[in-house]
Amino acid sequence: MKELRELIRDLREDHDLKQKEVAKYLNVSQQTYSNYERGCRDIPVRVVVELAKYYKVSADYLLGVETDYLGNTNLARPYLDNLSLHDILYDIQKLKRENRKDLVRYIGYLQAVARHEAECRKRQTAAGRKPERKEAR
Repeated sequence: MKELRELIRDLREDHDLKQKEVAKYLNVSQQTYSNYERGCRDIPVRVVVELAKYYKVSADYLLGVETDYLGNTNLARPYLDNLSLHDILYDIQKLKRENRKDLVRYIGYLQAVARHEAECRKRQTAAGRKPERKEAR
């Protein structure tokens, strides 16, 4: 498991950033930030929180917290086209509360449609008919 100092260096490099740019965001000197990455200086909790926001990752990820619950997934992995679940969740969090409610209702609607279509196929199969396939939209 990588140390925090290694993770923040990797994230910075993955985003093609210079230490000076990240240091400016954190409101610390480039030397201080360099010391964080080299492990010469402890990284304050405030900085961990700010880096998590900056890179759109969880503080748990930066701190190497691993859990075994089913919801634990790699949010950075590509999920749909070029989007990760992390990107999607981040965008959802930026929505106004009412828009988030609408999104949850729409997800429920799509799930209901999928259940209905599955039931129709099941009934057709039970009746001995070949299930109809929906045309691609």
